[in-house]
Amino acid sequence: MAEKTTDLKERHCTPCEGATPPLGEKEASRLLAGLKGWEKEGSAIAKLFRFKNYGQTIGFVNAVAWIARQENHHPDLQVGYATCRVCYTTHAIGGFSENDFICAAKVDALLR
Repeated sequence: MAEKTTDLKERHCTPCEGATPPLGEKEASRLLAGLKGWEKEGSAIAKLFRFKNYGQTIGFVNAVAWIARQENHHPDLQVGYATCRVCYTTHAIGGFSENDFICAAKVDALLR
Protein backbone atom coordinates (compact mmCIF):
# COMPACT_ATOMS: atom_id res chain seq x y z
CA MET A 1 0.00 0.00 0.00
CA ALA A 2 1.35 3.45 -0.92
CA GLU A 3 2.18 5.74 1.97
CA LYS A 4 -0.28 8.59 2.15
CA THR A 5 1.14 12.06 1.61
CA THR A 6 -0.69 13.23 4.73
CA ASP A 7 1.25 10.67 6.76
CA LEU A 8 4.58 11.82 5.32
CA LYS A 9 3.93 15.53 5.78
CA GLU A 10 3.23 15.01 9.49
CA ARG A 11 6.61 13.37 10.06
CA HIS A 12 9.98 15.01 10.65
CA CYS A 13 13.38 14.36 9.16
CA THR A 14 16.00 12.46 11.10
CA PRO A 15 19.74 12.96 10.69
CA CYS A 16 21.42 10.67 8.17
CA GLU A 17 25.01 9.72 8.67
CA GLY A 18 27.43 7.95 6.35
CA ALA A 19 26.60 4.64 8.08
CA THR A 20 22.87 5.05 7.29
CA PRO A 21 22.08 2.93 4.24
CA PRO A 22 20.05 4.52 1.42
CA LEU A 23 16.53 3.25 0.86
CA GLY A 24 16.18 0.33 -1.51
CA GLU A 25 14.48 0.70 -4.87
CA LYS A 26 11.29 -1.00 -3.68
CA GLU A 27 10.88 1.26 -0.63
CA ALA A 28 11.71 4.41 -2.62
CA SER A 29 9.12 3.46 -5.26
CA ARG A 30 6.53 2.80 -2.55
CA LEU A 31 7.06 6.22 -0.99
CA LEU A 32 7.16 7.95 -4.38
CA ALA A 33 3.77 6.43 -5.27
CA GLY A 34 2.22 8.60 -2.54
CA LEU A 35 3.53 11.83 -4.06
CA LYS A 36 1.67 13.28 -7.04
CA GLY A 37 3.84 14.65 -9.83
CA TRP A 38 7.22 13.80 -8.33
CA GLU A 39 9.54 11.78 -10.55
CA LYS A 40 12.59 9.71 -9.83
CA GLU A 41 15.76 11.04 -11.46
CA GLY A 42 18.60 8.69 -10.62
CA SER A 43 19.05 8.91 -6.86
CA ALA A 44 16.85 12.02 -6.57
CA ILE A 45 13.18 12.96 -6.77
CA ALA A 46 12.09 16.15 -8.51
CA LYS A 47 9.00 18.13 -9.40
CA LEU A 48 8.41 21.26 -11.46
CA PHE A 49 6.00 23.78 -9.92
CA ARG A 50 4.37 26.47 -12.09
CA PHE A 51 3.07 29.85 -10.96
CA LYS A 52 1.31 32.88 -12.42
CA ASN A 53 4.16 35.32 -11.83
CA TYR A 54 7.54 35.94 -10.24
CA GLY A 55 6.09 37.09 -6.92
CA GLN A 56 4.23 33.80 -6.44
CA THR A 57 7.34 31.86 -7.44
CA ILE A 58 9.54 33.66 -4.92
CA GLY A 59 6.91 33.29 -2.20
CA PHE A 60 6.98 29.54 -2.84
CA VAL A 61 10.80 29.48 -2.83
CA ASN A 62 10.84 31.25 0.55
CA ALA A 63 8.35 28.75 1.97
CA VAL A 64 10.44 25.81 0.67
CA ALA A 65 13.52 27.40 2.26
CA TRP A 66 11.66 27.65 5.58
CA ILE A 67 10.77 23.94 5.42
CA ALA A 68 14.40 23.12 4.61
CA ARG A 69 15.62 25.01 7.68
CA GLN A 70 12.99 23.45 9.96
CA GLU A 71 13.77 19.91 8.77
CA ASN A 72 17.51 20.44 8.19
CA HIS A 73 17.13 18.81 4.78
CA HIS A 74 17.86 21.07 1.83
CA PRO A 75 16.72 20.67 -1.78
CA ASP A 76 18.33 21.86 -4.96
CA LEU A 77 16.14 24.58 -6.45
CA GLN A 78 16.04 25.89 -10.01
CA VAL A 79 14.08 29.13 -10.11
CA GLY A 80 12.61 30.85 -13.16
CA TYR A 81 10.13 33.68 -13.62
CA ALA A 82 7.07 31.46 -13.11
CA THR A 83 8.60 28.07 -12.29
CA CYS A 84 10.54 26.36 -9.56
CA ARG A 85 12.01 22.89 -9.87
CA VAL A 86 12.56 21.22 -6.51
CA CYS A 87 14.94 18.27 -6.28
CA TYR A 88 15.66 16.15 -3.20
CA THR A 89 18.36 13.57 -2.59
CA THR A 90 20.34 12.69 0.51
CA HIS A 91 23.93 13.45 -0.40
CA ALA A 92 25.30 12.19 2.94
CA ILE A 93 24.28 8.61 2.13
CA GLY A 94 24.50 8.77 -1.67
CA GLY A 95 20.87 7.96 -2.36
CA PHE A 96 17.32 8.18 -1.11
CA SER A 97 16.36 8.61 2.51
CA GLU A 98 12.90 8.90 3.99
CA ASN A 99 13.74 12.59 4.51
CA ASP A 100 13.49 13.21 0.76
CA PHE A 101 9.90 11.99 0.69
CA ILE A 102 8.91 13.73 3.93
CA CYS A 103 10.11 17.08 2.59
CA ALA A 104 8.49 16.51 -0.80
CA ALA A 105 5.16 15.92 0.95
CA LYS A 106 5.60 19.09 3.01
CA VAL A 107 6.36 21.09 -0.16
CA ASP A 108 3.22 19.71 -1.85
CA ALA A 109 1.18 20.72 1.19
CA LEU A 110 2.15 24.36 0.61
CA LEU A 111 -0.11 24.49 -2.44
CA ARG A 112 -3.19 22.80 -1.01
